[in-house]
Amino acid sequence: MSVEKITEQKCCGGHVATYKHRSEVLGLDAKFAVFLPEAALQGAKVPVLYALAGLTCHQETFLTKANAVRFAARHGIALLTPDTSPRGAQVPGENDSYDLGTGAGFYLDATQSPWAEHYRMGTYISEELPALTEALLPLDGVRRGITGHSMGGHGALVHALRAPERWKSVSAFAPISNPSVVPWGQKAFSAYLGTDRARWAAWDATELLKAGHKHPSTILIDQGGADEFLARELQPEHFEAAASQVGQALSMRRHAGYDHSYWFIQTIIEDHLAHHAQILKA
Repeated sequence: MSVEKITEQKCCGGHVATYKHRSEVLGLDAKFAVFLPEAALQGAKVPVLYALAGLTCHQETFLTKANAVRFAARHGIALLTPDTSPRGAQVPGENDSYDLGTGAGFYLDATQSPWAEHYRMGTYISEELPALTEALLPLDGVRRGITGHSMGGHGALVHALRAPERWKSVSAFAPISNPSVVPWGQKAFSAYLGTDRARWAAWDATELLKAGHKHPSTILIDQGGADEFLARELQPEHFEAAASQVGQALSMRRHAGYDHSYWFIQTIIEDHLAHHAQILKA
């Protein structure tokens, strides 16, 4: 598979780079970005944390806005940041709204036409991207964690619960944790998955918990109390209740006065890197 390095900069003793490749899963060119700490540049295989961004974002958003690189460098962990959707699929209407189509792939595999041909971010994140990057870069696939913000928080929780053997650690910032019952999720799921709610449940973190899917490590979630999307789109109390019912270890932290922006993520990102480092480097 042909992979092209588009950019590379030195940062925090390591390198930040952006790559483009032809994705067999998506049937399109795709981009991802990565931070490699100093140890990786010296040839050591390092743990890797996947960071999934939210609606309207792309592969560089988390690296440039979250202030995560300095803490990843401190812990000797790589950061891998994929795009948020396929690009250039030419699906009618994919650029008409911010919460469906381009920039809004929801990290799932669409089953409905015309989305199903290219909108397969679920398999891309879980299978193709790890295989590609672990062959290309000094990443330790045994020590792989996942985190994300908003739609990306939904993706992180879902992927960790669907395949806990693939993701050793998991956290989320203001995630859409029960998309089946909120407007963002209902719009995306209806388009991508159709009207069968059993298909929705397979990509809904709260419903996965209720169905018996658990993660062996503690899930860390941080939520801002002044988040403008809290009541309408996020509703973390559903995930919290389901976790309590099934015995899933969960650290749900609420922060008065903080909104949905990357300013909130910058405030708590150090804790999340420490959370993943403790598990991935144990």
